[in-house]
Amino acid sequence: MNTAPPSRNAWKRLRRNKGAMFGIVIISISIIIAIGGYLFSPDSTPYANRMIVEIGGQKPGFTQSFLKVPLANTPEAVSGIVKMANGAADSYQYIPIQKADITNDSVIVQQYIDEDTSTRVAWSLAALNPSNQKDYSPVITQKFYLGTDKYGRDILSRLLIGVRVSLSVGMVTVLISLTLGVLLGAFAGYFRGKTDDIIMWFINVIWSIPTLLLVFAITLLLGKGFWQVLIAIGLTMWVNVARIVRGQVLAQREMEYVEAARALGFSSFRIILKHILPNVMGPVLVVAASNFASAIVIEAGLSFLGIGVQPPQPSWGLMIKENFNFIITHNPMLALAPGFAIMLLVLAFNLLGNGLRDALAVKE
Repeated sequence: MNTAPPSRNAWKRLRRNKGAMFGIVIISISIIIAIGGYLFSPDSTPYANRMIVEIGGQKPGFTQSFLKVPLANTPEAVSGIVKMANGAADSYQYIPIQKADITNDSVIVQQYIDEDTSTRVAWSLAALNPSNQKDYSPVITQKFYLGTDKYGRDILSRLLIGVRVSLSVGMVTVLISLTLGVLLGAFAGYFRGKTDDIIMWFINVIWSIPTLLLVFAITLLLGKGFWQVLIAIGLTMWVNVARIVRGQVLAQREMEYVEAARALGFSSFRIILKHILPNVMGPVLVVAASNFASAIVIEAGLSFLGIGVQPPQPSWGLMIKENFNFIITHNPMLALAPGFAIMLLVLAFNLLGNGLRDALAVKE
């Protein structure tokens, strides 16, 4: 006889599901990248927004040398935690060059203008290194593994920072949808009668409006921006949760343990929160994973249409919008890279949802 708790049995079944474990690995890596963001990013400026227009639209694997020229107004140094959260402004201007000759007191460079044009410029080492740093090198070489966009920004860096937007949208959407959906669904299923009629009427009204159209309306009402998109998507995806919770609560309220709780004089709210809801969370977790994936796709669509996350903040949908013209020209990877990222993260959450459904033995 198996005496292990249900949660342990569910975890064992989930671990045997290779698709679900693949999804957990991808999601875990995404969370680590989102938290560490600027520590992993080659471009650690805020929003990975270092623009070098001379090298715009370059293919993956492109390598370029730069001359580091100190800025007139050097930004204040920030702590490691602040840099991890928000990035750090550049202290140098990065000038693309083709070659450099360094002497005792000067640097003579062939400044890169475009593929066919360059100009010869001389710089004083004292001007490039005013603080007289030891082992200072005025020339660096950087490889752009996924190329650069039309503004000369590193695609890999913006892709890594863009993970934060997708995960944040999904997380806030799930929190809002679970809060509203579980609350309204539980009340409708437990109290029934007029309470059920009013809540179900409201659910059916929201259900009848296309999700994208409703998101458009809320976004136009709240305005464009990161937080507005989070709220707008979250307020449109609670309906599925409410319907599922209502159905589960309708079945659970007739069970013997609920009758026993009523006989002991427990309040309705205590019965709902402490007795019924813990027994209906299996299906809710499955739909939460599905909502997470849907929220990522909707946010990318809104950003692609220009009413989601606003530049210069990187969003995968916005990156596709900025670079989709390259798909039919010489460098399609600029738009395909964020598209693949969206596909991989959405696939991970869908695989996790399917694994949870099987592990928790959720019936359709």
